[in-house]
Amino acid sequence: MKQKKTTKIIAFVFLLITALFWIIPLIWAFFTSFKSSAEIQSLGFSLLPVNWTLSNYSELLMENASSPILKWFTNSMIISVSHVVLVLIVSSLAAYGYTRLKFKGRDLIFTFLLGSMMFPAVVNLIPLYGVMDSLGWVNNFLAIIVPGAASVFNVFLVRQFAMNIPRALDESAKIDGANDFQIFFRIFLPNIRPVLTVVALFSFTGSWNDFLWPSVIMSDVDSLPITPGLQLLQGQYISYPGLGTAGALIALVPAFLLYLFAQKYFMQSMALTAGVKE
Repeated sequence: MKQKKTTKIIAFVFLLITALFWIIPLIWAFFTSFKSSAEIQSLGFSLLPVNWTLSNYSELLMENASSPILKWFTNSMIISVSHVVLVLIVSSLAAYGYTRLKFKGRDLIFTFLLGSMMFPAVVNLIPLYGVMDSLGWVNNFLAIIVPGAASVFNVFLVRQFAMNIPRALDESAKIDGANDFQIFFRIFLPNIRPVLTVVALFSFTGSWNDFLWPSVIMSDVDSLPITPGLQLLQGQYISYPGLGTAGALIALVPAFLLYLFAQKYFMQSMALTAGVKE
């Protein structure tokens, strides 16, 4: 009992220290967003503002052609939600095909897909840009929404979870006259809902926080998502840390609210997914 108690204390201290490494920068950013640029530059590092001000937020939220943060926020919401819907459709259909349908080369194709995960995503930037340019999708939301829809990791995660669904359910449905589409919608989808919750959360935050690819494919200021748009809040020769931290905190709100309200379902989904094995 003493050994278990000691182990729990050590684990708690380790997690607490790890949490502090994540929380302290957020706390500093929160208070910095209420400081003026003059105060930040004159006083150096200080946690609490001497003179609280909302000037950073008011400057961000006002109509500004060079940094339309409300437009960026809307763009990110449209892109992220559309991306999540497309990811769920592709991942669930692919998982159904790899677990329920029998076709020549199925396992070989899946193995090849897993092997493609070894290549870093940055390798695909130039070829992917060429493909998007040939499709006429430069400065188009489709260039951000579509390419990541068939994520190998998401397909793998849903497929591994779906392997645990008894095939007897499919056979019973076929005896009753159900076809593949009916089995997919009435049996397969309801049973993989937990893992789809995990995929949806990861896909939304991944799309919302993506910086590199939108910065490459989007050159129109009004078409930018909020994450790459934040770089425009910094002047070419002068830095505005208060403005930047205020923009970063605004960008954090959707992901924070999503995890806040979906935390219960997320933890349940992770617990179910962790127990799945092939």
